[in-house]
Amino acid sequence: MTAPRIALLNASHEVTHTRRNFRRELDAALVEFHCPSRQLPSDFRYDGFVVTGSRASVYWDREWIGDLKRWVGEAVRAGLPGLGVCFGHQLLADVLGGQVDGMGEYEIGYRTVEQDGENDLLSGVDETMTVFTTHSDRVVEKPPGATVFARNDYGIHGFRKGHVFAVQFHPEYDMQTARSVTEGKDDQLSPERIDRVLDGITDENYQAACEAKQLFDNFTTYVTDVMDTRTSLNE
Repeated sequence: MTAPRIALLNASHEVTHTRRNFRRELDAALVEFHCPSRQLPSDFRYDGFVVTGSRASVYWDREWIGDLKRWVGEAVRAGLPGLGVCFGHQLLADVLGGQVDGMGEYEIGYRTVEQDGENDLLSGVDETMTVFTTHSDRVVEKPPGATVFARNDYGIHGFRKGHVFAVQFHPEYDMQTARSVTEGKDDQLSPERIDRVLDGITDENYQAACEAKQLFDNFTTYVTDVMDTRTSLNE
């Protein structure tokens, strides 16, 4: 079976961590574009796309963010399956008509998220999940017609609309990335809070969070099913 060809829209400024994590977790032929460098696909001849996390906010006035929103909007209209993670979750919400705002605080560290009903993306994952989070923006209003499938006390952690899925948490993180990202928040968080988060980055918590990595296989399976359906209809 041919692996799906997926556009990896890397919105991160920490390119190395992000590339390593998504290439490890996604069983697909990935074609990477570094969005802050104004790199985007020139067409929509892909089987799906993934938008990664970023230090940026989707409501910032940056040319690369506007370009990315336009490409993603056209990709969705073209029927491409998509997955957004953290910033990607928020960008998809914005493009599809939802609302994203700053929280005035940080959610960071290994946290608990609850599934809200059955969904294809989190099939095989426990209803109560341990996940790593790091964000100070959130989706405060889901896109019209979207279904929310994951939440916690900070709000929406997962939604779906059509062929598009999005999660606020970071299922792709390994322990190295979790530590690096946490240590990099020294300009935004107190040393005491950073230490508490670092103390929680343990083998036990990481192994618990690995269950949510199932969503990557679920997404590529979904993309493959869409490919097969379209091939059958064209025969």
